[in-house]
Amino acid sequence: MTKRLLNCDASDLLAMSRDELKLSIYASEGRTVLAETAVVKEPIIDGLTNGEIAKFAGADLLLLNAFDVEKPAISGIDSADEQPVRTLRKLTGRPVGANLEPVDDTRKTMDEKEEIGAGRKANTATFAKANELGLDFICLTGNPGTGVTNEAICHSIIQARKHFNGLIIAGKMHSSGIDEPIIDEETVQAFIKAGADIILFPAVYTVPKFREEDLMKLVEIVHVHNRSVDDPARKVLTLSAIGTSQESSSKEVVQKIALACKACGVDIQHIGDAGFSGLALYQNIDALGNAIRGERHQLRMRAKSILR
Repeated sequence: MTKRLLNCDASDLLAMSRDELKLSIYASEGRTVLAETAVVKEPIIDGLTNGEIAKFAGADLLLLNAFDVEKPAISGIDSADEQPVRTLRKLTGRPVGANLEPVDDTRKTMDEKEEIGAGRKANTATFAKANELGLDFICLTGNPGTGVTNEAICHSIIQARKHFNGLIIAGKMHSSGIDEPIIDEETVQAFIKAGADIILFPAVYTVPKFREEDLMKLVEIVHVHNRSVDDPARKVLTLSAIGTSQESSSKEVVQKIALACKACGVDIQHIGDAGFSGLALYQNIDALGNAIRGERHQLRMRAKSILR
């Protein structure tokens, strides 16, 4: 039987299949922390990766931003290392994922478009590379100004389901430069139907007019789906994302966001990379974890040796 993530050792986490990891998160009842790091920036402490700092602060899952699967590199890991994802997994004892962006070149952005390399875009070739590199999950989302649309995300979910072996997170944290609803009921239903494992929502208070009642209504769509399936592996999880630079706000702001999102029923809480040098303030990663699971479990995840 799969352990809940709260009780897992590093050896458990790194040995889990896609479905086992999903069920382990689900069993933790809203107490899972995902920290994002921008791999192209120098780590905040020399001699370490930002992923190691995020793990020290209490992150259960690590998400790599601006990671190019065609030219894989993680700042803080030797540039000659051809398998930096597997190295980071060993260093941290944590599952590692990366953002891949479903850019829609047919749509104009509201501001100047941010062009990204081919190895950061979501397509069948990058999904295959993600498998080769050992990524445990991918996040189909968009950085500011890159022109990612929900329609393109939906198409990418279908393709990823065919070509990627790990978990698929899908959704936008903010507009990504496109003038459309960031998330709505129709989009949630479409992502579920397309085969997403985890639906990403903006965290409450992070984008204009997105409040607790809005998040709760959308999360309930996922919960209704989950009640309709017999196979636990077909359940869909939910993730709230702090992706609007509020990861460097005061601890009180992060705690308020965290408690509100937990009350709305999300399974995973994401904290973005916009602190200093590509990582949230590590104190805020700790504050988020403490808010949603208390100091005993937070200390357990921070202190447990990766050799266990």
